[in-house]
Amino acid sequence: MDSKVAEECIRNADDVDGPTEEILLKLFDIGAIKFGNFTLKSGVQSPIYIDLRVIVSFPDLLKAIAEKMYKLVEARGVKFDVICGVPYTALPVATAMSMLHGKPMVMRRKEVKKYGTKRIIEGIFKQGQTCLVIEDLITSGMSVMETTGPLNDVGLKTTDVVVLVDREQGGATNLTNRGVTPHAVLKISQMCKCLVKHKRLTMEVVGKVATFLKENQVVIKPKAEEKIQKDDKKAKRALTYEARADKCKNKTAVKLLKIMAEKKTNLCFSADITDKKRLLEVVEAVGPHICMLKTHIDTLEDFDMDVAKKLRALADKYNFIIFEDRKYADIGNTVVLQYSKGIYRPVEWADIVNAHPLPGPGIVDGLKKNGGPAGRGLVLIAEMSSKGNLATGAYTDASIKMALDYPDYVMGFISMRKLTDAPGIIHMTPGVKLVKGGDGMGQQYNTPELVLAEKLSDLIIVGRGIYQATDPKAEAARYRQAGWDAYEKSLRQ
Repeated sequence: MDSKVAEECIRNADDVDGPTEEILLKLFDIGAIKFGNFTLKSGVQSPIYIDLRVIVSFPDLLKAIAEKMYKLVEARGVKFDVICGVPYTALPVATAMSMLHGKPMVMRRKEVKKYGTKRIIEGIFKQGQTCLVIEDLITSGMSVMETTGPLNDVGLKTTDVVVLVDREQGGATNLTNRGVTPHAVLKISQMCKCLVKHKRLTMEVVGKVATFLKENQVVIKPKAEEKIQKDDKKAKRALTYEARADKCKNKTAVKLLKIMAEKKTNLCFSADITDKKRLLEVVEAVGPHICMLKTHIDTLEDFDMDVAKKLRALADKYNFIIFEDRKYADIGNTVVLQYSKGIYRPVEWADIVNAHPLPGPGIVDGLKKNGGPAGRGLVLIAEMSSKGNLATGAYTDASIKMALDYPDYVMGFISMRKLTDAPGIIHMTPGVKLVKGGDGMGQQYNTPELVLAEKLSDLIIVGRGIYQATDPKAEAARYRQAGWDAYEKSLRQ
């Protein structure tokens, strides 16, 4: 049984990068990570014990850990004004991070003194500022909650926590359910995979660890007041489309954001129409109301390059960009050919194409080879709107990292919500209708207000809701107004 669990653990674990691997091996060598039979504080017998208090005796390691944790949240676009380490083990990490990057720090007392200021939060801060919580290890997430509570009580906002090690026992879920997003440098499964690779750990021990984690999940249900607080917490959109255009590195992203601001529309029309005459008629009708046209050009039964030229002319006439929803998913050399050769040749007429991150960064390099010089943009599929899809969790996290590594070419995500605060990343959400529901084939529909005002996506993608309408032009106008109203609401809420 343990052998199968071990194989599954190793197979599903993500690889760690070079700097993280060095940190992990050093932690193992200094005895911060131990394997055997240990009695935890709860009395439970565990095959793994992690004691990160020893890192204070290794200043170079402490510095490397602080730097890695800071770069992780920086890459994910997390914005914060001050930092706070969970007492006590995370305090040295928070201090090192503060000194390395000049970020102000506050401290939470575990107990309030009966003399002096009698404060539970020490340091200088302003109400309304955002505080990044620093933690060394999460199991249930309770220690983080014991810190976010007092921080919130004094007027600081806590939306994110960065942690060195996630034990994968439910802590991440418990925190997410309370409106706090966890960012882990390492997970136990990743540690096991790396240590097996370096022959520091056997598969037998991995099986014991994986079985223990699976059988010892800690679920903490949010209290009623915590649920209310999470539901009532309305995030505000930080920048207007126009302001973000000045911060983009991709030319197509700049163009799209400026179009959205000038035309006052965040509507993308998804033209899943198989007849070119009908396609051109509908695009002509809805053109004034959209910022982007999304095509599945290979579904046209009578395709020729003339229709591509006519779509290009309509885009120029009504000032929108063209997004060919090709969903590339092959190795770099193959996508180079698919993008620029054959009968469709999207690089010649589409401003944007999209791709699955599954093949790795080679797919971005391949598409960029021709798309970059042509001034095109790439959108990565980080999430999907269909029920039961697999674009979740670690896959989405990897998509975010890949996008941030190519800011001059990757200009957005297909996602169900805002995934990063990076201004050059435009979040595009499919599956939108004026009424929430489904189509009986797995597609799940959300409303413009939910997508734009609550989940803070940037652009709504609407297909059947428009082209199946009796009057597509009038329906596009309705979606345009609903989308823009939701956007304006997100700026003032």
